[in-house]
Amino acid sequence: MPETLTPPRAPRKDALENREAIVAAAATVFRHEPEASLDAVAAEAGLSRRSIYGHFASRDELLAELLTRGGSRISTALAGVHHDDPRIHLALVGAALWAEVQQVRVLAQLAVHGPLERTVAEALEPVRASVRDAVARGVTAGWFRDDVAPETLARLIEEAAIAVLDEAVRADLTEPEGARLVMTIGLSVAGLSWQSAAAVADALPATAITPAASSAPAPRAAVSSPLAPAAPSRPLAT
Repeated sequence: MPETLTPPRAPRKDALENREAIVAAAATVFRHEPEASLDAVAAEAGLSRRSIYGHFASRDELLAELLTRGGSRISTALAGVHHDDPRIHLALVGAALWAEVQQVRVLAQLAVHGPLERTVAEALEPVRASVRDAVARGVTAGWFRDDVAPETLARLIEEAAIAVLDEAVRADLTEPEGARLVMTIGLSVAGLSWQSAAAVADALPATAITPAASSAPAPRAAVSSPLAPAAPSRPLAT
């Protein structure tokens, strides 16, 4: 009589819930203390250390799961972010980052403190590529500063955006306030005056900067440019 194969059992509901609780607790704990132990994660999740090892063989494995999820969410948020006007493009990147603020903050913390720098770099690459694209076009159009190499300027904008995300969360800003702050600071670092940066942010429709819009981005042409056409920057008169 031929042997019948028993199909693998699906994970129990409570096991799935525990795994999700562990990942959520890890995001909270590592955001505040990148070097935290699994004991701290277990305490935050309300589970035993043994329960964590039932799902993750090591701390690095848990971190890798956290980074993979965070990177996926960020990639999804940025998937449709593009605009022919580099100022609007950069503003929309800032809004998308705000929509995934907790994921970005965890990745940023682990990027400088964790053992998985390569995984972090891969997770943040969609952000970096989008910022580099906006910066290169903005410099060429004369809107962004050209006294700094574009690659360096893109890194400075990224670092400023992450610092602003931290401050916005600490200040308990509302969704519109947080998105606006991230957008305007990024544009200011790029070379716009604070007044011009505010004008870009204020000109965008609310639907373009809400978390829902960022997680399901609009097509490229969905956001029209309400700003004046780009023109080369001129030096101040002496």
